[in-house]
Amino acid sequence: MEIAVNRNETTLTISPSGRVDTTTAPRLQAVINDNISGVADLIFDFKQLEYISSAGLRVLMSTHKTMKNQGTMRLVHVSEDVQEVFDMTGLTDIFNIE
Repeated sequence: MEIAVNRNETTLTISPSGRVDTTTAPRLQAVINDNISGVADLIFDFKQLEYISSAGLRVLMSTHKTMKNQGTMRLVHVSEDVQEVFDMTGLTDIFNIE
């Protein structure tokens, strides 16, 4: 998995590519932890994301809780396969998916 990070003042865009699973989720969490301070608008760009496991969903849930206290969090460019995971888990009601 590759992770691109783009910060513009208080907007942070994190763009993982490949798979977020048990092996790669800790690295995604570390990237978030290293960059989330002072962020008011967090965008996850999933254009290149092929798969997300429950470990990846836990990272997103944890990040969502953090962002509820400091701003907004959006998921953009979600593929049909990844959207299906959010639909099956009921997380479409929690996350702002555009």
